[in-house]
Amino acid sequence: MSLRRFLTSPLASLSAGLLFWIGACGLTAQADDWPQWMGTHRDNVWRENNIVESFPDDGPSVVWRIPVAGGYAGPAVANGRVYVTDYVTAEDVQTDNFNRETYSGTERVLCLDERDGRLIWKHEYPVTYGISYPAGPRCTPTVDGNNVYTLGAEGDLYCFDAATGEVLWNRSLPTDYDAKTPLWGYAAHPLIDGPRLITLAGGKGSHVVALDKQTGKEIWRHGTTREPGYSPPTIIQAGGKRQLILLHPEAMESVVPESGQPYWSVPYTADNGSIIMSPVQSGDLLYGGGFSRRNLLVRLSKDGLAAETVWQDERNKGLSPVNVQPFAEDGILYGADQDGTFYGVQIETGERLWKSTAPLDGKRPLRTGTAIMVRNQGRVWMFNERGELVIAKMTPAGYEEIDRAKVIEPSNTAAGRSVVWTAPAWANQSVFIRNDKECIRVDLSAD
Repeated sequence: MSLRRFLTSPLASLSAGLLFWIGACGLTAQADDWPQWMGTHRDNVWRENNIVESFPDDGPSVVWRIPVAGGYAGPAVANGRVYVTDYVTAEDVQTDNFNRETYSGTERVLCLDERDGRLIWKHEYPVTYGISYPAGPRCTPTVDGNNVYTLGAEGDLYCFDAATGEVLWNRSLPTDYDAKTPLWGYAAHPLIDGPRLITLAGGKGSHVVALDKQTGKEIWRHGTTREPGYSPPTIIQAGGKRQLILLHPEAMESVVPESGQPYWSVPYTADNGSIIMSPVQSGDLLYGGGFSRRNLLVRLSKDGLAAETVWQDERNKGLSPVNVQPFAEDGILYGADQDGTFYGVQIETGERLWKSTAPLDGKRPLRTGTAIMVRNQGRVWMFNERGELVIAKMTPAGYEEIDRAKVIEPSNTAAGRSVVWTAPAWANQSVFIRNDKECIRVDLSAD
């Protein structure tokens, strides 16, 4: 029985407790949540099974859809709830201008029932935008235990009780750290690491800060950069040590997660402050790249205390991603370059093994072309800017498409075309997707 048929069957009228028990023991036995950007392990791997191999002729079933306002922030799914942030304004913010025009409105945090989309709680606060691409928040909410954390486009950082929406603490990063909001807003997804919430802040001596996740009090701060960039902080293991990797417009560097003390730093340059991807590790290699045609591969020392450049800013090598987070598998890097062309890259040499524009329109490269990728059971699932789900395989030999289906409409503009640039949540044999008008749940179960 499909999820949608189950929800409309007589079983759906059972008591809440019995329904939960049935879900826990039967229907979702292989299910998993998506509590933050890139999933539970922050690696864009969707670990569920019993997922469709291809789509029905009439496309996958939409279980529910509810109205939302503008935003680039993907939803998070945890403990039977969906968390999504948006921006409500009477002004026209569907623009990709590069100016810092001023827009007034309200950012909202919405908590929805995963089963039917019903609103459980809402928190809203006024905010004035002075950023480019001003449609709404960028960062996926992060659910950790009983708390949910959100970061707005102008740096409003909140911790809520995940069940009730009670504000436990909040901070304004620009105010607290005397920082200027980046041109494209605060877009680096915060990282929960043990008792710490680690986030880019900006300002002198506070490029990145670690806060007590329960109270919001500062634990440590590190670094000064001309611009903070947009690359989310990342934890790796190297030389037997946990390392916090920071990729910003002036360097790729490593610090001690518990203290912010430096391990190593390698110079890097990002044009227009535009470095967005989170660094990707492959063995003792660590890769980063961004606009415009900037790239950097470093090799980590055996003890993890140093890194040396293998190659940097090589033309026609590697990737310079914009919105698409790449991944590495068996020494091959897969992802999209800044013109929307997808490549398979031999990571150690940077050699491009193949290229394809098929994930988007298949006709030509599209500047900043976007198709968000996750891996599941040997396949790559994508949600592209045209509002399509794409099932494919990516191997060293090339790109092979299995199926695709349109599920939602593009609702914003970029580079002269209509787009939807949000990262879905892949959870409980479904995908949760939002644009600037609605949030939907699409059933992808094989039953």
